[in-house]
Amino acid sequence: MRVIGTAGHVDHGKSTLIAALTGINPDRLKEEQEREMTIDLGFAWLTLPDGEEIGIVDVPGHRDFIENMLAGVGGIDAALLVIAADEGVMPQTREHLAILDLLQIPVGLIVLTKIDLVEDPGWLDLMEGDVRQSLQGTILADAPVVRVSSRSKAGFPELLSTLGLLLKESPPRLDLGRPRLPVDRVFSIPGFGTVVTGTLTDGRLNLGEEVETLPTGLRGRVRGLQTHKKKEETAVPGSRTAVNISGLSSEQIQRGQVIAHPGQYHSTRMLDVRFRLLPDVSRPLRHASEVKLFLGTSETIADVRLLGTEVLEPGQVGWLQLELRQPVVAVRGDRYILRRPSPGETLGGGAVVDPQPKRRHKRFNGAVLHSLESMVKGSPADILLQACTALGPASVKDAIQRARLEVQNASAALEELAASGQLVPLENGELAPAADILVMAQGAWSVLRDSVVATLVAFHKNFPLRRGMAREELKSRLKLTPRVFNAVVKKLAAEDALAESGSRLARIGHEIEFTPEQQATIKRLTAKFIVTPYSPPTVKECEAEVGEEVFNALVELGDLVTVSAEVVFRKSDYDGMVAKIHQTIQEKGQITVADVRDLFSTSRRYALALMEYLDSIGVTVRDGDFRKLKR
Repeated sequence: MRVIGTAGHVDHGKSTLIAALTGINPDRLKEEQEREMTIDLGFAWLTLPDGEEIGIVDVPGHRDFIENMLAGVGGIDAALLVIAADEGVMPQTREHLAILDLLQIPVGLIVLTKIDLVEDPGWLDLMEGDVRQSLQGTILADAPVVRVSSRSKAGFPELLSTLGLLLKESPPRLDLGRPRLPVDRVFSIPGFGTVVTGTLTDGRLNLGEEVETLPTGLRGRVRGLQTHKKKEETAVPGSRTAVNISGLSSEQIQRGQVIAHPGQYHSTRMLDVRFRLLPDVSRPLRHASEVKLFLGTSETIADVRLLGTEVLEPGQVGWLQLELRQPVVAVRGDRYILRRPSPGETLGGGAVVDPQPKRRHKRFNGAVLHSLESMVKGSPADILLQACTALGPASVKDAIQRARLEVQNASAALEELAASGQLVPLENGELAPAADILVMAQGAWSVLRDSVVATLVAFHKNFPLRRGMAREELKSRLKLTPRVFNAVVKKLAAEDALAESGSRLARIGHEIEFTPEQQATIKRLTAKFIVTPYSPPTVKECEAEVGEEVFNALVELGDLVTVSAEVVFRKSDYDGMVAKIHQTIQEKGQITVADVRDLFSTSRRYALALMEYLDSIGVTVRDGDFRKLKR
């Protein structure tokens, strides 16, 4: 599931476009609808032609509300840069484009709107050329341009198909097993309580889980989940998610805070960052400047500490240590934006390199600068973990090859990841760079483990009278290779997450239990077996008496033994017959089907079915009309 966001100058038709595409007016505030101008974030959703459902964040275009725009654009997978055909590139177009570039939004699409207001087709070509010129040197330099009219819906099919192709080429959000939801809206619904919304990243949220609000540390529980107004049991990374939280009031949560699993994230008041100052800013950035930091949906004042230089000139890149007035939640690699508080101006942005610096750095310390340069590339452990996350279940040697680590660095990285529990071995063996044993990143392993358990739980719910799910069926559902599947099953069994029973797998604790009505039918069937133990009811007669599901359950429990498609015996009767046949062959050296028939006063059909079954399982062997014990 993906989220796209709008960007562009005020009154260029962003909200009108979204309303025409989705049928949802993203301007939810009365003031917005009266002024016909977006003030705060708006939300909608639609289904693309290929069936993918996407969320949409509509942002304000007016310069007075640029900071509201920043709260919504950070979590998007793709941008729709909207430019009116009758006006072209305007000041906020350029500022929004600069922000998209600083945030490194993965993909984008240029939407030339209001083409119905332009009579001369040549003007549209001229305008598109001007747009292309403005995009040069940005992340959207090669973005496709689509011309549309929100009134006539001209160009909409091309817009949707192009957007679908762009998203297919863009990698999906990773599930790292550590969800975080930067909050962009908080409200209360009578009868339900507190609801927060945001774009979920890095992991899944499940109904009933305990969650923590950061940086306050207040805890609640997930009472309900919705994506695009549909109730969900699980919210997945990349989805626009509404979380109904019990135990917390709407006054205890605000925009900019983060919802996460307890203990997985920690807030910080200091960040080490790589920063790029935009080339067209009004003046250089100096040490000790006061700025506004925008990270995720959060906004706070920060004091700039320039590292390695006294001043950063427009267009230059440098190192900053930011000291924050309010704590935020950050992860290495998170993108951020800095703005000048007054007069308001977007200065630039970049990526978080160290979200938890241990101390205030000396400003002109070469070792500090060298360490930061190394961290940009990532430590060997970081690089290896990223490789394992991308590969899924893979051998250690394949992961090392993907990470392109030297042997010495690889050994240290393996040791570090194993010690911290971030790397999970699926097979026994030494964690060495050349090892062939399978491993997984801890986050990916958690997701796979939960998927296996959830699949088994659902199977037991649908088929309560079955001992478990067939191994091959589970392997097919998980789409794993035989080696990976066997390793996963063995590990889960060792963790007491599942139980193996022959060719079937079950959740620990699952037992076949019959209802009183089913027990009554079993009692009636058992009576018939007692009356004629060696000429019992056929398989069809048994199924007619108790039902196919109950009959199969009795077979799986071992109470009944099917020796052919038609013949079935009670286990106790079958064991007695086998013992008697064994004894007779030992005494006489051999036995015929007729002997078995007479031995148990049964018919040839039952005797023949029993002996052919004993042949098939290796108890007896046929020699003409005789059977002997298999040696």
